[in-house]
Amino acid sequence: MRKKILTMILISILVIGNIGCTKEDTNQPISRTEIFMGTPISIRLYDGGNQKALDKAFEKIVEIEDAVSINKENTEITKLNESAGIEKVKLSDLSYDILKKGIEYSRLSNGTYDITIGPLVKLWSIGLEDARVPSQDEINNTIDYIDYNNIEVNNSTKEAFLMKKGMEIDLGSIAKGYAADEVAKILKQEGVNSAIIDLGGNIYALGSKSSDSNWKVGIQNPFNDRGEVVGSIEVSDKTVVTSGIYERFIEEDGVKYHHILNPKTGYPYETDIAGVSIIADNSIDADALSTLTFTKGLEEGLKFVEDLENVDAIFITNDKQIYMSEGIKDNFKLIDNDFKISN
Repeated sequence: MRKKILTMILISILVIGNIGCTKEDTNQPISRTEIFMGTPISIRLYDGGNQKALDKAFEKIVEIEDAVSINKENTEITKLNESAGIEKVKLSDLSYDILKKGIEYSRLSNGTYDITIGPLVKLWSIGLEDARVPSQDEINNTIDYIDYNNIEVNNSTKEAFLMKKGMEIDLGSIAKGYAADEVAKILKQEGVNSAIIDLGGNIYALGSKSSDSNWKVGIQNPFNDRGEVVGSIEVSDKTVVTSGIYERFIEEDGVKYHHILNPKTGYPYETDIAGVSIIADNSIDADALSTLTFTKGLEEGLKFVEDLENVDAIFITNDKQIYMSEGIKDNFKLIDNDFKISN
């Protein structure tokens, strides 16, 4: 696992370097890469800012991880999960805001995306050393605990209560997006005009690359390791977040099981989508939407995105076809000819 993480760091650095600068650049960016939330996180400042700005950015990431991670002890969310069916838990503004956003998108999806999926995620443990394919009985018993409607929140007191003992919230599908937005706010406050924030698949392009050039961001090839792209788009002050089958999976008896689990069936989603990239103004929205649209499949997912304001999507199907929402079609440049643009 350690070797895999180190490899991901190297890939992340190479991708950001290729996207963010060229040989003609004379000023080297101020950068730092560390591991948080189980993934390498890189921040590169190209115009403005200093090491102090990076310090503040990474301090905020630590604060977020310490508040909402379910892989660390004594975080606010682990306390909330441990108190399920017993008592209310008062949350910080930070944790409460992320929780409320998670509930919002759970409702928007009618439960195909559900932040109470924690017990199912733990049962499969995909991406961890004890990952396995659970029995049908185990799955049947676990999905009984999944229902975002059983979360009670109080906006006045910032308290939350999980109504059923055994429920567990998992904010992993949205926390990195929140972190990217918070880092962008801090960098702007510190006088940074141009930067790339990479939270392991969550890219926030702050400002522009230069006065006459936007950032080029690669769209992940969902069939290969992180860092290999099928094409690119040009963006400024936008976030690009990708979800897909390449991220985490296990294989048993020749069958590959990816990590995006269906809260209704208890198994990974069966869909024609291999990967989906969301382009939006806010990373927390793009983070949730990248998972949410994946659960809907190509046709419904594309229609869903077209109805949203200031949101675009690039879908890559299992047969290597690329479909895009109307707002991004003229922006996308195909790089890998093994893929075909189909709309």
